[in-house]
Amino acid sequence: MYIKVKYFGQIAEVTQVEEETLEFSGGLISELLELLYSKYNQLKSKDFQVVQNQELVSVETKLTGKEIALLPPFSGG
Repeated sequence: MYIKVKYFGQIAEVTQVEEETLEFSGGLISELLELLYSKYNQLKSKDFQVVQNQELVSVETKLTGKEIALLPPFSGG
């Protein structure tokens, strides 16, 4: 399956792209993250949240959507 991954803020700075489409055959968010860590080693040191279908999810969530977003921490004010 193809997954569109969107990157925001400091995450986009690491990847040098704002979005990309990846061919992926895994079943969990954690497996997708391992693929991204192998592609972008600096991601391992960044703090971010994962959003699937516009909902925050954990790394053990089953991959069900075609769109994933990696969001850096937000500062409140």
